[in-house]
Amino acid sequence: MAVTAAKLEEECPGWRGAGSRKTFARLSGARSTDRVRAAVKLSMRIPPRVDPKAAIQALKQTLEADPPYGAKVTFEGEKASAGWDAPPLETWLEKATHEASNAFFGKPFMAMGEGGTIPFMEMLGRRFPSAQFLITGVLGPNSNAHGPNEFLHIPTGKKLTCCVASVLSAHFSR
Repeated sequence: MAVTAAKLEEECPGWRGAGSRKTFARLSGARSTDRVRAAVKLSMRIPPRVDPKAAIQALKQTLEADPPYGAKVTFEGEKASAGWDAPPLETWLEKATHEASNAFFGKPFMAMGEGGTIPFMEMLGRRFPSAQFLITGVLGPNSNAHGPNEFLHIPTGKKLTCCVASVLSAHFSR
């Protein structure tokens, strides 16, 4: 978002005067801020089956349509990747994941719809349309996925490794 001094003067005459703190508090939600320019970087996940180019256009139109307080908003889409839907589990994979989860965690296998915009998975799904995928991750208390202090709970990681080995064994034995 770019707000120039000239634009502020046009929209808020006298903004440099005694009322400037009040004006900027209304503009930015902050106290004692004389910010005339701001930049924001957005990172958004695009759901499966949504065209990434259309999503960027819709976001651009929405953000630039009616900015408050006479601000000028400019949106430039950096890149967009398509989301991805995993294919339904084949019988052997569903059985293998349930057996492995029960054996090593004492609980049934569970699936979550997370990571659907991992661009690599969309590319693999397109390249190998009949392939089965087992995408795993270990997030637990105090974890910070993709952060500098990404946390791995070692006992859970070991159990998950055993589950993956068990599923691979089931696949090889088919």
